[in-house]
Amino acid sequence: MTILVTGGTGLVGARLLPRLRDAGIDCRALVRPGRELPAGVDRVEGDLLDPTSLPAAVEGVTAVVHLAALFRTPDEDAIRAANIEGTRNLIAATEANAPEARFVMASTILVYGDGATRPSREDDPTTPDAAYPASKVVAERELRESRLNWSILRFGFVYGDGDGHIDSVPRIMTSWGWHPARVLSVVHHRDIAGAVGLALSGAADGRTLNVAAEAPMTVYELAAIAGEPMEPSSEPLTDPWMGHVDVSLARSLGFRPTVPTVYDAQREHAL
Repeated sequence: MTILVTGGTGLVGARLLPRLRDAGIDCRALVRPGRELPAGVDRVEGDLLDPTSLPAAVEGVTAVVHLAALFRTPDEDAIRAANIEGTRNLIAATEANAPEARFVMASTILVYGDGATRPSREDDPTTPDAAYPASKVVAERELRESRLNWSILRFGFVYGDGDGHIDSVPRIMTSWGWHPARVLSVVHHRDIAGAVGLALSGAADGRTLNVAAEAPMTVYELAAIAGEPMEPSSEPLTDPWMGHVDVSLARSLGFRPTVPTVYDAQREHAL
């Protein structure tokens, strides 16, 4: 198996690529000039917004793992360009040059927006307000309407392997105005690799999956683990299911988190 990974130098990709390589998969990564990659990973220089650079990247691959995304910027036009146009360009290049390749795309549980009456399931409405998840909704639709064999993985709050994400919780959640009792579905990088492996095996062909650990965590608990406890509150929690997803479909297809909770990651020194 030869796979192309986009976003291989990002928060998720930099931790996924070595795991795929160590599993014996021939890995190729699309990168901009000057970016470093793990040993044993082939590089193809290019840009998702430059369609002419993409045929060489997808030529001969058996699968594409599309992780590249833009989200930590107030520039909504840039978010839409990277996440919609970039995905559209990659889909077109794959259809033209590797039409039999399996296409696995990373998405986010933020696509569900607010107003849920239970943990969100894959067939629930996707009506987010923010630019990043809204762009992912469009990118997902582009892939579903393509001629490719696809799967979409909607990741929970990603953390672990020293990525600093847990440490950012107090700042991010406070800026969002989240109640300390809000529950958030999370997923460790190790289990992202497991979910991608499941998709590459064909078990998730034509499916959209929520990918998260066994147990969600409250924002209050995550902030405490980060060492910056939030102010407690007894005020009513509105929209209590936002950020909490149902992962029973992924489990039914064989997904088994190896890091069931953030506390397990803490005990293993894997934060």
